[in-house]
Amino acid sequence: MQQSQRSHKTRGRPDIPKIGRGLPSARAGEPPPPEFLVGIDEFNTGRYYACHETLEALWVVERDPIRYLYQGILQIGVGLYHHSRGNYRGATSLLRRGMGLLPPFTPRSLGVDVEKLLRESQRCYDILVALGPDRMGELDLALLPKVRLVAGAEPSRASDDGEALSR
Repeated sequence: MQQSQRSHKTRGRPDIPKIGRGLPSARAGEPPPPEFLVGIDEFNTGRYYACHETLEALWVVERDPIRYLYQGILQIGVGLYHHSRGNYRGATSLLRRGMGLLPPFTPRSLGVDVEKLLRESQRCYDILVALGPDRMGELDLALLPKVRLVAGAEPSRASDDGEALSR
């Protein structure tokens, strides 16, 4: 049995093949699925554990490379969850891993301003690293990244000025 299989089974998660990792998705221009919007709302309201559950349910069954958009956002959220619990190593490693999955989906995918999410996440990561484990609690919570939808991605929340929306 491979190391990755053993670790997934230990955590009770099924083995999930790395289908299309690092590749762009032909589905990037599609509107966001309703379940994805739920996960975005959970992320943006600081319910990172719930966001993890919602996005993992999408990620596990998805076979298109868009699954790594779900996984990247999920991992950034888990990094923020670790920050909220004072776990420096978990916060920095999950933020870094999540950011590493998102570049194929820039500038936008499924209505998400991925480029902005990456910038905000990188800023948060850089500040956490500069603060270090002893001062991580000093991070200004106003600087936590948000998943922003572009105008028109969610018709009921469209803005008049065409700027990205925050749920």
